[in-house]
Amino acid sequence: MNHIFQDWKVNTTKGKIFMVLFRLANLCSKNKLFYIFGFIYLLFYKVIVGWVFGIEIDWKAKIGKNLRLHHGVGLVVSSETIIGENCELRQSTTIGSIRLDDGSYTASPEIGNNVDIGSNVCIIGDVIINDNVKIGSGAVVVKNVSGDCTVVGNPAREIKK
Repeated sequence: MNHIFQDWKVNTTKGKIFMVLFRLANLCSKNKLFYIFGFIYLLFYKVIVGWVFGIEIDWKAKIGKNLRLHHGVGLVVSSETIIGENCELRQSTTIGSIRLDDGSYTASPEIGNNVDIGSNVCIIGDVIINDNVKIGSGAVVVKNVSGDCTVVGNPAREIKK
């Protein structure tokens, strides 16, 4: 139960509901004991979260504890993405891989701990965002970001250490 409710204290109502649904789906996708229930629940998750909440966070994404969602609508996170602990995500943000000319995909982003991601941010490709980073609204991150800094712009650039 602690795993399912680990994000409860840091979220408002919508974030609480979504994170419980995500943690259950993540658990179902990893545990073969839940095969039948898990399959049905994962379909339910896809419909409710995608259509009702307007959020597309794949249940296979690796997300650390205390993820805080602000609004959440239009939020997209791919299945291979790794997000650390105590991070914040805002609306209309995309985190995922890039489709290459040959049809293959790059690796998905790795996001460290204590990363605050503004609204309308795009983080794509095989990038690493280190700990304690603030990403300003509208930034497009396509290169690695060192820790303990603030980045803004398109393409994202460091403005404050």
